[in-house]
Amino acid sequence: MTDTIKLTSLSSKGGCGCKIGPADLEKVLHTLPQSTPNENLLVGLDTSDDAGVYKLTDDLAIVQTVDFFTPIVDDPYSFGQVAAANAISDVYAMGGTPITALNIVAFPISTLDKDILTKILHGAQDKLEEAGVSLVGGHSIDDQEPKFGLAVTGTVNPEKVRTNQGAKSGDKLILTKPIGVGIMSTSIKNNLLDDTEIQRVTEVMTTLNKTAAETMASYDVHASTDVTGFGLLGHASEMAAASSVEIHIHHESVPVLPRTKELAESGSVPGGTKNNFKHVQDVVTYPDTMDQIDKWILCDAVTSGGLLIAAATDDANSLLNDLQKNGVDAHIIGEVVDGKAGTITVK
Repeated sequence: MTDTIKLTSLSSKGGCGCKIGPADLEKVLHTLPQSTPNENLLVGLDTSDDAGVYKLTDDLAIVQTVDFFTPIVDDPYSFGQVAAANAISDVYAMGGTPITALNIVAFPISTLDKDILTKILHGAQDKLEEAGVSLVGGHSIDDQEPKFGLAVTGTVNPEKVRTNQGAKSGDKLILTKPIGVGIMSTSIKNNLLDDTEIQRVTEVMTTLNKTAAETMASYDVHASTDVTGFGLLGHASEMAAASSVEIHIHHESVPVLPRTKELAESGSVPGGTKNNFKHVQDVVTYPDTMDQIDKWILCDAVTSGGLLIAAATDDANSLLNDLQKNGVDAHIIGEVVDGKAGTITVK
């Protein structure tokens, strides 16, 4: 029975594309009262960062994050792996080491084969083992639309926390995975990809950012974030705003999965991608010659994307070489400049 179920058909949106849009989320969060100041809360809600960081001692802080979503691939085992890699990524982006995780499960237990859930959990467990993370429990509910994710806790030295705040003029920007995942995963749902293409995008999503994070640990990285549901330009704009800088993106240098544009032109652009484009349109300047499809691609809602790293030019070049030597598909895609804070210029 598990071979006949197309998981992506069971939800209207998939992966990080099912997130509440950034504009709507911003309106909700801005209505909440300010939290009571706490000197041990090193990273909270202020800069739209990837995870929270709370100091326990002078040399130990915990990193906390949570992420879950609807199926982004049809294979249950792969779905579990993607969800785990995606949730763990936020800890890596903060410079932390993930140590424990809790499963979050919503599943139509009476209408879908229980073996599907077993395979989802198995995939996640194997990815946690690869990351050196201990599964310590979880919570499940009976829900007509399957969803899966994890809450992850990590550790970090308070002096070595990486945030999206701190990018400096002159920094180079490195991206460690290709984009186009949202368009490709929508194409999976629409039966437009062959097995090789499905395997390729699945490999991108299931690849941990562990090697990239460990490689950048020895460098003077000024800012970092991971590229997920709000797209490359969405997360870059958060870095620009938090750092009070302008960011330039060279669109021809941005790695994009093969056939992404072709598939987007055929109509496989997810709603989350279009929402991302609308959200950043007031802070992004595009070339006059750039077509709408290319703009959407830069805003594509990514699931389990790569790290976006800002580092001084000399460090960035060395870091790029080390990342590539270590098997990371890393590229320099732009730079940080003095300019209008919180804006992006696409070149």
